[in-house]
Parts: sequence; structure tokens; C-alpha cells
Amino acid sequence: MSAKRFTLLVIPEGSHRVRRFTLPRRWISLAITCSVLLFLGTSALLFDYVRTHVDRQELQRLRTENRSQQQEIGRLCANIEDLRKEMVVLAQNDAKVRVLAQLSGPRPDALNGMGGAPEDDAATEFSELQRQIDQIREAIELRRESQEEVQGFLNDQRSLMAAKPNGWPVKGWVTSNFGMRNSPFTGKRKMHEGLDIAASTGTTVIATADGIVSRAETAPGYGKMVVIDHGYGFKTLYGHNSKLFVKVGQRVKRGDKIAAVGNTGTSTGTHLHYEVRLNGVPLNPKKYI
Repeated sequence: MSAKRFTLLVIPEGSHRVRRFTLPRRWISLAITCSVLLFLGTSALLFDYVRTHVDRQELQRLRTENRSQQQEIGRLCANIEDLRKEMVVLAQNDAKVRVLAQLSGPRPDALNGMGGAPEDDAATEFSELQRQIDQIREAIELRRESQEEVQGFLNDQRSLMAAKPNGWPVKGWVTSNFGMRNSPFTGKRKMHEGLDIAASTGTTVIATADGIVSRAETAPGYGKMVVIDHGYGFKTLYGHNSKLFVKVGQRVKRGDKIAAVGNTGTSTGTHLHYEVRLNGVPLNPKKYI
């Protein structure tokens, strides 16, 4: 049979007197229940405090990160806008250069439709920034390809200009023009495929364009002769020289000394016979002087 009361003995240290307290069983149960409830309540309050403190710190961290992200997004947006403006200027300049170079029309602008402020949502903002960055990369690649095309065209034009005969091959005066004439040897009409330029023996003969010497020899009719292959179908011929200063395979530049005026071959006097040919067809050298 369970006890209805409990006796609590209190024995003070150093005293022979014992104090006795009798407590009803329900009081003991109530005290235990209150202790358990107090412990649980305190534990719950402590747990809630710790959790709240942690949540507050996490919230503060997220707010700080969000502010940093917003600042970074703002900075990236400003940089992207600056890049976009620069790319627009580059595209305009590229279009002008292509017009001057007589190339095909300007390449499509990858920046069309680009711009505008990103949305407030962070994921949307980053997605929009990535899209704009991809557009700028595409625009840069287009400009690079266009510049390479323009550069290639200009290099080709520079090479063509260097290969195209220009200027006088010798200082003197024209004694016979290009075209049909009466042959000084037979008196019959015959095509004269170059210019005869009179000058004193030994006068310097120069190359009228960059190229490679393809012939440097004595040939029937032409006497001591130099032929230069300039590329792009152009060749020049210098005949009746007294001396040759170049060899076959030698690379020459416009203005280089290649020979000296003479009276060799089939000639009626001291002069230079000068021809310009394009793809084997003789042209009037005056057009290139």
C-alpha cells in the first residue's frame, strides 16, 4: 500500500537535534511536476533564445550579403553600360572603315536590343547580366572578325599598290610611244608594246614597283634586258641596257637600281625600252607614269 505521507528529516551539522517534516504525497507529486514543468519551460525558453539569436545573426549576414550583391550588380551594370557604349562607337567606326575600304556592308550588331535595368529579383538580375555579357562577347567577336577582314583587305591593297607599276623608270624624254608605228628598221606598220625613253648611256634605271627579278639576260631584239614579276599579274620589262645590276630571283623594291641605260640589241640610239604587262597583255606604260 503506497504511503500517503512522506517524512523529511533535516539533521543540521554539529547538532544532535533532528528536525522532522511530514509532507503529504500530493505535495511531493506537485513539487516534482512543477520542477519538471519549470525545467521544460526554461529549456524551451533557452532553445528559443538560442535559435532566435542564430536566426538574427543569419538574417544580418544575409542582409549584408544582399547589400554586397546589390552593390556588385550595380557596379557590373555600370561597367556593362560603359562597354556597350564603347562597342556602339566601335561598330560605327567599323562601318565607316568598311565603307571607305569598299567592303560589304557592316556586320550585324550583336548589341541591338541590349540594355535596360535588370529586375529586382537577384536570380533574374544575374540572368540578365549574363545575357548582356554574352551579347558583349558576341559583339567583340564580330568586331574582331570584321577588323581581321579589313586588315586583310588593307594588307592586300598595300601589296597591290606596291606591286602596281608607278612612276618613271629613268630620267629622260619619250621618243616613241606605245601603239602602232612605222618600224624604224623595215618601215612597215608594227605594234610598239612599250615606251622608248631617251637618256645618256649609264643613266640609272630603277624598278617601278616591288617584285622579283624573273629574267636578267641578253635577249634577241631587247639586248641586255631585265624583267620583274610584281605579282597580281603585273610584269615590267626594261630593255637595251648597257649594264645589269640584278640577278634572277632577286627581290627588289620600287626605286631600286636595276640597270643602266644603253644601246644594246635592236636599237637606233641610246634609250630605255620600257614595257608594262598585265597577265601577259601589253599596256600603255603612260597610264602608270
